[in-house]
Parts: sequence; C-alpha cells; structure tokens
Amino acid sequence: MSGRHDEEMVAVSDTQVTWLTQEAYDRLKHELDELIENRPVIAAKINASREEGDLRENGGYHAAREEQGQQEARIRHLQELLRSAKVGEAPKNDGVAEPGKVLTVRYDGDDEDEKFLLATREEGAEGELDVYSPESPLGKALLGAKEGESREYELPNGSTQKVTLVKAVPYSG
Repeated sequence: MSGRHDEEMVAVSDTQVTWLTQEAYDRLKHELDELIENRPVIAAKINASREEGDLRENGGYHAAREEQGQQEARIRHLQELLRSAKVGEAPKNDGVAEPGKVLTVRYDGDDEDEKFLLATREEGAEGELDVYSPESPLGKALLGAKEGESREYELPNGSTQKVTLVKAVPYSG
C-alpha cells in the first residue's frame, strides 16, 4: 500500500452520527441493558472480596474492581454510541458508493486495486479494512459514484488524484 493515500484517513469526531442497522442497534442495546443489570453482581463481588481482609493482597478484590471499571467504560461507550446512532436499513447492493459499503478502487497510475470501508469509525470498528469517512476528500469524491466511474479529488499536497470505483458492495461485518 503506498503512503500517499494514508493522509486521507480522517478522524471522525465524537459528535458525528453513527449509522447502525436495526439489528446492530438492538444487539448493542441488549448488551447495554445486560451490563446495567449486572452492576449489582459486580458490586456484591467487590463487597464479598473486601470482607476477606487485607486489600493489598486480595487478588479477588482487585480483579472485581478492574472488571467494574471495564464494565463502566463499556456502559458509557454504548450509551454515547446509541444516543447519537441513526438506525437505518443496510445499504442496497446497487453498485453505488455510499456509507456502509466496501469500496474497491483503483488509483490512476497504480496496478493494484485497494479496498476500504466508507463509513464512520464506529461502523467499521471491526475487521481488517481501512475505514474512510464520507467527509474525507476521497470519501466526498466517491460518494454517489457508480461502478466504473472515475472521480478526482485533491491530495493534502495540493495535487489532484484520479480514482476509479471498481466495485461497491454492502459491508457485512
């Protein structure tokens, strides 16, 4: 993979809407509900461990506290994610570049195709694919393109890069 495309990656701000399928939203909501229901179990584990005596040498107590910290962090993350999430249908398999699709592109002058997910960071958090935001210069250039169509966009150094959309298929996590 050549370095000139790497600058294209864009950090997605925390306030950006995350697009989720109904199934993904329901799954995350269920996980959140279970974590919240499990809070008293962790608290009871901490209390039981605390009563075993010296906290410095109490592995069970420290493990329970760490588990509680990780769970609380996950609860906060899920609450924030679900609060700002937009629920929608999975993109259609129509060969058009749009968020939620894996795009295969060929840059002018390159011999090899490159694949990436066009999505907000949360959508593409799993897996091996690079994730490009629809707000990035490359993402904006390709948005709405049909397979076989070429578009141009500006690189950070000011030059123009031509890119051809080879394939656009829905991401299937």
